[in-house]
Amino acid sequence: MVGLEKWVRTESFFGNNFCFECKTRSKIVFLRLYTWKFTRMKKKYTPKDQAKPILEDFQAEYRIDENVLRGKRAGVVRQAEVAAKFSPAWVVANAKDAPGYTLELIDRIRVGVKKADWKQLIQNIGSTEVDFEHILPVSISSMQKKAVYSRETSERIYEVARLYGFGFEVFDSKDAFRAWLVTPSRALGNKAPFDLLDSSMGFNLVENELVRIQHNVYG
Repeated sequence: MVGLEKWVRTESFFGNNFCFECKTRSKIVFLRLYTWKFTRMKKKYTPKDQAKPILEDFQAEYRIDENVLRGKRAGVVRQAEVAAKFSPAWVVANAKDAPGYTLELIDRIRVGVKKADWKQLIQNIGSTEVDFEHILPVSISSMQKKAVYSRETSERIYEVARLYGFGFEVFDSKDAFRAWLVTPSRALGNKAPFDLLDSSMGFNLVENELVRIQHNVYG
């Protein structure tokens, strides 16, 4: 470790003392930097242009911004946390734009929703799989065994995504919309909207009621 500490201190001229920051702020970044340094030993740099190319190579490879090096917050890009375009989670986050991509969403339904996309949707809307057990056309245990779901199941998942995206927009609050879903509605025959989501016609009724709420039209 003495040798490593010496190397970190002597190489700290890269800019903003980022090597020293890596050592003191983040063990993970330090270990990556240490590994990276020896995999780049064959590269030749002149003293004049040494610092900038090395820093750029390091940041490009590990996709780390300067905030990481300063220890303020993690800046590593986590692709798994970003909703893929046209996925169910994307539909929720882009409720206004999604209707313009109906054909693309139909294609996604035909291909089948991936288990990972379903899990991400559940997480994003703040629910659990058990909550939708009576809504989905297959059991939760069966879904756990599959990597890609059937067309029927995928279509229901997208119906859920579309409804929640619209509901969050109308109520401007996830908590308020979720509370409304489980509250009996006189306009829906004194039934909770959520209890009607086991069929496509039920989804249509609930969506129509959301439209009425959006435009302040009450029965």
